[in-house]
Amino acid sequence: MAIKAGGTLLTGALLGIVMVAVVFGGEAAVSTTEFCTSCHSMTYPHEELKTSSHYGALGANPGCKDCHIPQGFKNFHLAVATHVVDGARELYLEFANDYSTLEKFNERRLIMAHDARMNLKKWDSNTCRECHKNPQPPGADAKAAHKKMETEGQKMTDAAIKQVDEALKTKEQEIMQV
Repeated sequence: MAIKAGGTLLTGALLGIVMVAVVFGGEAAVSTTEFCTSCHSMTYPHEELKTSSHYGALGANPGCKDCHIPQGFKNFHLAVATHVVDGARELYLEFANDYSTLEKFNERRLIMAHDARMNLKKWDSNTCRECHKNPQPPGADAKAAHKKMETEGQKMTDAAIKQVDEALKTKEQEIMQV
């Protein structure tokens, strides 16, 4: 009886190890920029990223996961939840909407951008802080803004969202003129 129980325990342990490897491997596979841009709609923001101030800054070329998927073992549950909830929603929307042109993509851009910013806020900007560990803002205005943010208890995302919202208003005006 002890041999049979030991065999069952060993089989269960091996299956557990295989399942963990599959989950971690699957998570790694669906967190690549190549996977994200395999949907036609995500090619537009990826091309825009390449011309942004984040791309090439400090020798880094961030991929989709660097901003949109919480990284690290301590955030693994957030990464899986993001893929399951947001991924399922975006997959449905990929099929339900026509993103064949940039103009059609832009019709949903502001909604998608808002969802992404709310995720960053929900995660307490932990994906931002992976790169912006100890920000040294250039110039007196930026230093004063950082100091004000710290003294008022704002999060990094609050300041970034304000900047992005201003940029999006400009982008929205450009989109509406097309």
